[in-house]
Amino acid sequence: MIDKNAIVHPNAEIEEGVSIGAFSVVEQGVKIGSNTKIESHVIIRENTTIGADNHIYQFCSIGEGPQYVGLEGDPTSLVIGDRNVVREYCTLNSGTPVGGGVTQIGSDNFLMAYVHIAHDCQLGNHTVFANCASLAGHVEVGDHVIMGGFTLVHQFCRVGAHSITGIGSVCLKDVPPFIVAAGNTASPFGINVKGLRRRGFSSDQIQLLKWAYRQIFRSGLDVSVVVKRLEERLDECVHIQLFIDFLKSSKRGIIR
Repeated sequence: MIDKNAIVHPNAEIEEGVSIGAFSVVEQGVKIGSNTKIESHVIIRENTTIGADNHIYQFCSIGEGPQYVGLEGDPTSLVIGDRNVVREYCTLNSGTPVGGGVTQIGSDNFLMAYVHIAHDCQLGNHTVFANCASLAGHVEVGDHVIMGGFTLVHQFCRVGAHSITGIGSVCLKDVPPFIVAAGNTASPFGINVKGLRRRGFSSDQIQLLKWAYRQIFRSGLDVSVVVKRLEERLDECVHIQLFIDFLKSSKRGIIR
Protein backbone atom coordinates (compact mmCIF):
# COMPACT_ATOMS: atom_id res chain seq x y z
CA MET A 1 0.00 0.00 0.00
CA ILE A 2 2.95 2.28 -0.74
CA ASP A 3 2.40 4.61 -3.68
CA LYS A 4 4.90 4.16 -6.49
CA ASN A 5 5.83 7.84 -6.23
CA ALA A 6 6.64 7.66 -2.50
CA ILE A 7 10.27 7.44 -1.39
CA VAL A 8 10.79 4.95 1.44
CA HIS A 9 14.27 4.08 2.68
CA PRO A 10 14.94 0.33 2.57
CA ASN A 11 15.93 0.38 6.26
CA ALA A 12 12.63 1.89 7.38
CA GLU A 13 10.46 -0.56 9.34
CA ILE A 14 6.93 -0.54 7.92
CA GLU A 15 4.40 -2.86 9.57
CA GLU A 16 1.37 -4.55 8.04
CA GLY A 17 -1.49 -2.41 6.79
CA VAL A 18 0.46 0.85 6.50
CA SER A 19 -0.37 3.08 3.54
CA ILE A 20 1.93 5.83 2.25
CA GLY A 21 0.72 8.37 -0.28
CA ALA A 22 2.36 9.81 -3.35
CA PHE A 23 5.48 11.96 -2.97
CA SER A 24 5.85 11.25 0.73
CA VAL A 25 9.39 10.64 2.02
CA VAL A 26 10.24 8.14 4.77
CA GLU A 27 13.89 8.20 5.84
CA GLN A 28 16.12 5.53 7.36
CA GLY A 29 15.52 4.46 10.92
CA VAL A 30 11.82 5.32 10.76
CA LYS A 31 9.39 2.84 12.32
CA ILE A 32 5.68 2.94 11.41
CA GLY A 33 3.15 0.77 13.24
CA SER A 34 0.36 -1.28 11.72
CA ASN A 35 -2.59 0.31 9.91
CA THR A 36 -1.15 3.82 10.07
CA LYS A 37 -2.11 5.98 7.11
CA ILE A 38 0.34 8.52 5.69
CA GLU A 39 -1.19 10.82 3.09
CA SER A 40 0.72 12.43 0.20
CA HIS A 41 3.58 14.94 0.51
CA VAL A 42 4.50 14.01 4.11
CA ILE A 43 8.14 14.05 5.21
CA ILE A 44 9.12 11.69 8.04
CA ARG A 45 12.71 12.20 9.13
CA GLU A 46 15.09 9.54 10.43
CA ASN A 47 14.79 8.18 13.98
CA THR A 48 11.04 8.79 14.11
CA THR A 49 8.81 6.11 15.63
CA ILE A 50 5.08 6.15 14.85
CA GLY A 51 2.68 3.70 16.49
CA ALA A 52 -0.38 1.92 15.13
CA ASP A 53 -3.62 3.29 13.65
CA ASN A 54 -2.43 6.87 13.22
CA HIS A 55 -3.58 9.13 10.39
CA ILE A 56 -1.13 11.77 9.20
CA TYR A 57 -2.48 14.16 6.61
CA GLN A 58 -0.75 15.76 3.65
CA PHE A 59 2.08 18.31 3.90
CA CYS A 60 3.08 17.45 7.47
CA SER A 61 6.70 17.59 8.65
CA ILE A 62 7.29 14.76 11.13
CA GLY A 63 10.53 14.43 13.10
CA GLU A 64 12.36 17.33 11.53
CA GLY A 65 15.39 18.56 13.47
CA PRO A 66 14.72 21.04 16.28
CA GLN A 67 14.71 24.80 15.78
CA TYR A 68 17.42 25.11 18.39
CA VAL A 69 20.37 27.50 18.25
CA GLY A 70 23.63 25.68 18.83
CA LEU A 71 22.46 22.28 17.67
CA GLU A 72 25.49 20.20 16.73
CA GLY A 73 23.81 17.41 14.80
CA ASP A 74 23.64 14.83 17.56
CA PRO A 75 21.00 12.15 16.80
CA THR A 76 17.63 12.78 18.48
CA SER A 77 14.17 11.36 17.93
CA LEU A 78 10.41 11.79 17.86
CA VAL A 79 8.13 9.10 19.31
CA ILE A 80 4.40 9.09 18.50
CA GLY A 81 1.91 6.70 20.11
CA ASP A 82 -1.23 5.11 18.66
CA ARG A 83 -4.50 6.37 17.14
CA ASN A 84 -3.42 9.97 16.70
CA VAL A 85 -4.82 12.27 14.02
CA VAL A 86 -2.35 14.83 12.65
CA ARG A 87 -3.96 17.24 10.22
CA GLU A 88 -2.48 19.29 7.37
CA TYR A 89 0.75 21.28 7.73
CA CYS A 90 1.57 20.19 11.29
CA THR A 91 5.24 20.37 12.29
CA LEU A 92 6.45 17.93 14.95
CA ASN A 93 10.16 18.34 15.77
CA SER A 94 12.60 15.87 17.27
CA GLY A 95 14.32 16.44 20.61
CA THR A 96 17.66 17.97 21.56
CA PRO A 97 20.58 16.40 23.43
CA VAL A 98 20.21 18.95 26.24
CA GLY A 99 16.50 18.15 26.63
CA GLY A 100 16.68 14.38 26.82
CA GLY A 101 16.83 13.81 23.07
CA VAL A 102 13.20 12.77 22.59
CA THR A 103 9.99 14.58 21.75
CA GLN A 104 7.15 12.35 22.95
CA ILE A 105 3.52 12.36 21.79
CA GLY A 106 1.10 9.97 23.47
CA SER A 107 -1.99 8.26 22.04
CA ASP A 108 -5.48 9.31 20.94
CA ASN A 109 -4.52 12.93 20.30
CA PHE A 110 -6.09 15.18 17.67
CA LEU A 111 -3.80 17.85 16.22
CA MET A 112 -5.61 20.19 13.85
CA ALA A 113 -4.01 22.03 10.93
CA TYR A 114 -0.81 24.06 11.43
CA VAL A 115 -0.12 22.83 14.98
CA HIS A 116 3.54 23.10 15.99
CA ILE A 117 5.15 20.83 18.60
CA ALA A 118 8.72 21.93 19.28
CA HIS A 119 11.72 19.97 20.52
CA ASP A 120 11.61 17.95 23.74
CA CYS A 121 7.88 18.47 24.33
CA GLN A 122 5.98 15.75 26.18
CA LEU A 123 2.30 15.27 25.28
CA GLY A 124 -0.06 13.01 27.15
CA ASN A 125 -3.12 11.21 25.79
CA HIS A 126 -6.55 12.32 24.55
CA THR A 127 -5.53 15.93 23.91
CA VAL A 128 -7.02 18.25 21.29
CA PHE A 129 -4.97 21.04 19.70
CA ALA A 130 -7.08 23.44 17.63
CA ASN A 131 -5.65 25.13 14.54
CA CYS A 132 -2.28 26.89 14.92
CA ALA A 133 -1.81 26.03 18.59
CA SER A 134 1.95 25.99 19.19
CA LEU A 135 4.28 24.71 21.89
CA ALA A 136 7.80 26.05 22.37
CA GLY A 137 10.53 23.67 23.50
CA HIS A 138 10.39 21.49 26.62
CA VAL A 139 6.65 21.99 27.23
CA GLU A 140 4.72 19.28 29.09
CA VAL A 141 1.02 18.74 28.40
CA GLY A 142 -1.14 16.44 30.52
CA ASP A 143 -3.96 14.10 29.49
CA HIS A 144 -7.30 15.42 28.21
CA VAL A 145 -6.02 18.96 27.62
CA ILE A 146 -7.78 21.09 25.00
CA MET A 147 -5.76 23.89 23.39
CA GLY A 148 -7.81 26.64 21.78
CA GLY A 149 -6.83 27.90 18.34
CA PHE A 150 -3.68 30.05 18.20
CA THR A 151 -2.74 29.18 21.80
CA LEU A 152 0.97 29.78 22.42
CA VAL A 153 2.89 28.14 25.27
CA HIS A 154 6.28 29.45 26.42
CA GLN A 155 9.23 27.06 26.66
CA PHE A 156 9.55 24.97 29.81
CA CYS A 157 5.91 25.60 30.79
CA ARG A 158 3.51 22.84 31.80
CA VAL A 159 -0.19 22.50 31.07
CA GLY A 160 -2.04 20.31 33.58
CA ALA A 161 -4.48 17.51 32.81
CA HIS A 162 -8.11 18.32 32.01
CA SER A 163 -7.42 22.02 31.45
CA ILE A 164 -8.60 24.07 28.47
CA THR A 165 -7.28 27.28 26.92
CA GLY A 166 -9.30 29.91 25.06
CA ILE A 167 -8.54 31.06 21.54
CA GLY A 168 -5.40 33.18 21.28
CA SER A 169 -4.18 32.39 24.80
CA VAL A 170 -0.53 33.14 25.58
CA CYS A 171 0.75 30.97 28.43
CA LEU A 172 3.97 32.30 29.95
CA LYS A 173 3.66 30.27 33.16
CA ASP A 174 2.31 26.88 34.16
CA VAL A 175 -1.41 26.20 33.67
CA PRO A 176 -2.66 24.01 36.57
CA PRO A 177 -4.92 21.01 35.93
CA PHE A 178 -8.72 21.23 35.67
CA ILE A 179 -8.92 24.96 34.89
CA VAL A 180 -10.01 27.27 32.09
CA ALA A 181 -7.22 29.63 31.00
CA ALA A 182 -7.57 32.48 28.51
CA GLY A 183 -6.08 35.79 27.48
CA ASN A 184 -2.77 37.44 26.65
CA THR A 185 -1.20 36.74 29.00
CA ALA A 186 -3.32 33.79 30.13
CA SER A 187 -5.30 34.08 33.36
CA PRO A 188 -7.46 31.49 35.18
CA PHE A 189 -11.25 31.58 34.68
CA GLY A 190 -12.55 28.80 36.91
CA ILE A 191 -12.83 25.05 36.64
CA ASN A 192 -13.36 23.24 33.31
CA VAL A 193 -16.77 22.00 34.45
CA LYS A 194 -18.12 20.95 31.06
CA GLY A 195 -15.03 18.92 30.22
CA LEU A 196 -15.01 17.20 33.60
CA ARG A 197 -18.67 16.24 33.31
CA ARG A 198 -18.02 14.72 29.90
CA ARG A 199 -15.31 12.57 31.45
CA GLY A 200 -17.49 11.25 34.23
CA PHE A 201 -16.53 13.46 37.17
CA SER A 202 -19.35 13.58 39.74
CA SER A 203 -20.99 16.78 40.96
CA ASP A 204 -19.40 16.29 44.39
CA GLN A 205 -15.94 15.92 42.86
CA ILE A 206 -16.40 19.04 40.76
CA GLN A 207 -17.54 21.02 43.80
CA LEU A 208 -14.40 20.01 45.69
CA LEU A 209 -12.23 20.96 42.72
CA LYS A 210 -13.96 24.35 42.68
CA TRP A 211 -13.11 24.70 46.37
CA ALA A 212 -9.48 23.81 45.61
CA TYR A 213 -9.46 26.40 42.81
CA ARG A 214 -10.57 29.10 45.24
CA GLN A 215 -7.79 28.16 47.66
CA ILE A 216 -5.19 28.41 44.91
CA PHE A 217 -6.33 31.54 43.09
CA ARG A 218 -8.48 33.57 45.47
CA SER A 219 -7.31 32.98 49.03
CA GLY A 220 -4.14 35.05 48.73
CA LEU A 221 -2.30 32.43 50.79
CA ASP A 222 1.23 31.21 50.21
CA VAL A 223 1.49 28.10 48.03
CA SER A 224 2.81 26.00 50.92
CA VAL A 225 -0.24 26.89 53.03
CA VAL A 226 -2.59 26.13 50.12
CA VAL A 227 -0.97 22.73 49.59
CA LYS A 228 -1.48 21.87 53.27
CA ARG A 229 -5.17 22.83 53.00
CA LEU A 230 -5.60 20.67 49.92
CA GLU A 231 -3.91 17.71 51.55
CA GLU A 232 -6.40 17.87 54.43
CA ARG A 233 -9.28 17.08 52.03
CA LEU A 234 -7.64 14.40 49.89
CA ASP A 235 -9.84 11.71 51.42
CA GLU A 236 -12.89 13.48 49.95
CA CYS A 237 -11.56 13.75 46.39
CA VAL A 238 -8.44 11.93 45.20
CA HIS A 239 -8.27 14.18 42.13
CA ILE A 240 -7.07 17.03 44.36
CA GLN A 241 -3.74 15.18 44.33
CA LEU A 242 -3.18 16.45 40.78
CA PHE A 243 -3.38 20.02 42.07
CA ILE A 244 -1.00 19.21 44.93
CA ASP A 245 1.60 17.51 42.75
CA PHE A 246 1.43 20.29 40.17
CA LEU A 247 1.91 23.08 42.70
CA LYS A 248 4.79 21.29 44.42
CA SER A 249 6.68 20.68 41.17
CA SER A 250 6.08 24.01 39.40
CA LYS A 251 9.34 25.77 38.54
CA ARG A 252 8.05 28.69 36.50
CA GLY A 253 5.14 29.43 38.80
CA ILE A 254 1.48 29.26 37.82
CA ILE A 255 -0.69 31.70 35.89
CA ARG A 256 -2.49 34.29 37.98
